[in-house]
Amino acid sequence: MKHVEGGICAVRGVKAKGIKQGKNGLAIMVADARELATSGVFTRNKVIAAPLIITREALSKGDLKAIIANSGCANAFTGEKGIEDARWMAGLLSKKLKCSPEEIGVASTGVIGRYLDKTWLAGHLDEVYDQISSSKEASSACVRAIMTTDTLMKEVAVELDNGVRIAGIAKGSGMIEPNMGTMLAFLFTDATLSRNALDACLRKAVDKSFNMVVVDGDTSTNDMALLTATGYRDCDEKTFQDGLDHVCISLAKMIAKDGEGATRLIEARVSGARTEGDARAAAKAIVRSPLVKTAIYGKDPNWGRVVAAAGYSGAEVDQDRISLKFTGNNKEAVLVDSGMIVEGKLEILKSIMDSREILIEVELGIGENSATAWGCDLTYD
Repeated sequence: MKHVEGGICAVRGVKAKGIKQGKNGLAIMVADARELATSGVFTRNKVIAAPLIITREALSKGDLKAIIANSGCANAFTGEKGIEDARWMAGLLSKKLKCSPEEIGVASTGVIGRYLDKTWLAGHLDEVYDQISSSKEASSACVRAIMTTDTLMKEVAVELDNGVRIAGIAKGSGMIEPNMGTMLAFLFTDATLSRNALDACLRKAVDKSFNMVVVDGDTSTNDMALLTATGYRDCDEKTFQDGLDHVCISLAKMIAKDGEGATRLIEARVSGARTEGDARAAAKAIVRSPLVKTAIYGKDPNWGRVVAAAGYSGAEVDQDRISLKFTGNNKEAVLVDSGMIVEGKLEILKSIMDSREILIEVELGIGENSATAWGCDLTYD
């Protein structure tokens, strides 16, 4: 596997474009497929934005030829008018592509409780659509178009050893946790896979990537991850899964690193858990903990906060078996070894906490399951 340039447009059959003006943005992604298949996963918030309702309905009837997304307005908590506006967005693009509106995915991100600026969207549709292309600049323009409070562009593309390409773009920096929060991810591949296989692979990848990111503990109304296959290259499911996992985890780490007000990326790896659920619970508790977040921001070597978070996570924990290690700035500090405190490491830990990326490893010592979660520090901003 190797990284390639081009973002989502590195995938055969994918064209895109976007525009950003102030807080408003419009992005279009089109799949010219030989054998089309699409899958999606959505927010678990009971308040579900109108675009998600429309896109889920579309996926229940078939695959998506294209996606239209806007930023600046979430079109959430907007009632029947919001549903009508989301259908209107699908209709705008379907007329250009001469297809059914039910073959168009719709996504929105921005402020909740406000209606779409249909005049702005309609006024810029031709400008965006007429410039769609398969260039790397087009993919980047698409990323910029969906950004809200994001400060970093989030796109990645890889080519597997068999030539298959998988790529994705994403946005997200706030309302992140526990099951994809104010997070949009648009993933594409030129692999040939059945819809059932695509769906299974996406759910597995999301479960170990986007669903393991915590920024502020809020769950958005607009979470969406869509995966489209254009069907130009054969690929076995395991190889594809490995590539998709890599792309999704890369994007998830970018989201965590770009958390609102964040200065440091925190990665928590928990191993030796009795169950996978225990490992996930402990890892997420660590990156969710305000005390851990503030300790890292303040470079306070109070590592006991990590142990405490694992202890209240709901995971099975035996304090006499726990081991704890911090890594960063090319240094590592073992602070607890099988329940025993390791003295003389606090100065090294302070230096580690000055790193932009900090790895926290917790070995529970009671099983064989592991999980990784990502988060960020908690600052004044």
